[in-house]
Parts: sequence; C-alpha cells; structure tokens
Amino acid sequence: MAALARSVLVTGSNRGIGLELVRQLAASPRPPQHIFATCRDPEGPRGKVSVGTGHGDGPEPDTVNLPSVRGAVGAVGSHLKDQGLNLLINNAGVASHATLRSLDSQEMLTVFATNVVGPLQVTKAAQNMVTRCLAAELQDKGILCVAIHPGWVKTDMGTEKAPLRVEQSVRGILTVLGSLSQDASGAFLDWEGNCLPW
Repeated sequence: MAALARSVLVTGSNRGIGLELVRQLAASPRPPQHIFATCRDPEGPRGKVSVGTGHGDGPEPDTVNLPSVRGAVGAVGSHLKDQGLNLLINNAGVASHATLRSLDSQEMLTVFATNVVGPLQVTKAAQNMVTRCLAAELQDKGILCVAIHPGWVKTDMGTEKAPLRVEQSVRGILTVLGSLSQDASGAFLDWEGNCLPW
C-alpha cells in the first residue's frame, strides 16, 4: 500500500482529532516523510503534547493571524524545498462551553475568529462552496479539495456525550483521504466517505 502523502501539515494537532491524525499518520505502515504538527499556542498548557514518533515538525500558525500563517508557509517551504506540501488537513477549531450568561465578549470573539474567520476567511455556511470553487480552480494542477465531516466525536469540543471515539473517526478520515480521486474533488464527505448534502 502506498503512503497517503510524502508530506502532511495538520493544524490543531495538540489534542483531539488533530493529535490523533498525527499519531495515526506517524504509526502507519508507510508514514509520510514529513509530518508538520501545528497548533495555535505551542507554549501553552496543551502545546507540548508529544506523539513520540520522530516524524513531527512544527511551524506555529495561528489561523486567524495572517503573518503567522505566512510564517508557517515559509517554514514548511524552506524545509521541503522544491518538493512541496502534499496534504493539508485544516483541523483547527475551538469550543466554548460557556452559557449565554457567562460568555464574555472576548471569549465570543476568540471562538468566532478561530472557527469562522480562520478557515479560508469565510463562514462555515460558505465553506462547502469555497471547497467547490477551490476544487474547480485547482483542478488543472491536480490538487484535490474536499471537506470532511469527522462525525460527532468524543473530544473536548464534542464532549463525552458523543457516540464516536476519536480513533474511529480519524481511521475513517484517513481511509477516505487515501481513496480520493479527482471525481470526489469539491465534495462534502463524512468520515465514512458518504456524500453529505449542503
């Protein structure tokens, strides 16, 4: 079986789905040569999580800070030279478990900026259209673009009430990524590879 990709960058890799993506990629029979595991605050309490693989590299992009994103692009580019990045998994997100009474304006702005503005600078409602537009625009370059719903997963964001374990979701996501063809580019899929309406 061929490797999923030669080089992979995973955002939000300090916990939950992102961390499990890095773990499973590194533990795969044919792991990527380069895994760039990134998170918003590598010096924070959860930023020092180690997967113990030796495969990880880590630029530090903050998805809502354009200079930070450009710095990460430069770091990855200088590391890979002319090889280019093969797979970007844009996974970063934050949750707030505050109630409307306890939610302050700064927390609301942080959640909004990370989850809505950060990913491609659009609302979540427009994300699928952006995926389709990028897929059409990048088709001639052989670049596939898909949006994958991980399911309701037991993570800090999904809570313990979620029915799906993070290991199951990520195993499914990686299987879906490994089976993609140009025909799927622009699609909105779930972690099992089913097309979702939008």
